[in-house]
Formats: sequence, structure tokens, C-alpha cells
Amino acid sequence: MVNIGNKLGRKVGLSALAISVVITQASAQMPLSDFTDKNGFIDVQALTCGQLANTFQEDADYLAAWYSGWYNGLAKKHFARIARVKSGEHKLIVYCKAHQDEKVIEAIATLLKDEAQ
Repeated sequence: MVNIGNKLGRKVGLSALAISVVITQASAQMPLSDFTDKNGFIDVQALTCGQLANTFQEDADYLAAWYSGWYNGLAKKHFARIARVKSGEHKLIVYCKAHQDEKVIEAIATLLKDEAQ
């Protein structure tokens, strides 16, 4: 085993760790099509936080807009506030990264409840 020096060894180790984190994060992203049934539909009530948090940004944006429209339709609201959707999406993704096994609709319910208090 070659001793390359303590400081240099730490730098090489940290660099390797950083590269492996980036590679892991990049490979963890999955397209929405991976979550569709044989007919091409996504069961939005069964989608997990892990699936949402690990999809591509444009897919997460699409889903955030879809969920926003769904909830606004249920509440009979007929307006969209884009900044709020983007802010809500960010909060949802942060929450979902910490609660990967939870269903997205459960996460949204939790966030809406917290917001109402």
C-alpha cells in the first residue's frame, strides 16, 4: 500500500465521495414513464414521495401543476398562482425526500394542514 500523505489522501477520498454522490443522484432520477401502467396511466393516488423526489425536474413540475389543479378543482377554486405552485412544489419535494415511503397525496395533505395552522 502506498502512503500518499494524510492531507492528499483525505482530498482524494473526499473527491471520490463527492463523485459517487453525484453519480448516485444522477442515476436515481427516473422518468415518469417508469411509473405508468400498461395503458400509460399514472395512479396519482398511489405515487410515492420517493418516486416524485427521484424523477426529473420537468416531471416533478408537471406533477406539481397536476396536483395543484386537482386540489383546486376539489375546492372549486378557479385561479392558479404560479409562484405558489412553485413554492409548494419545493416544500413537497423537501418533505418527500425525508418521507420516501409516504404517498404524495398524504404528503400534500400534511403540508396543507400545516399551512392552515
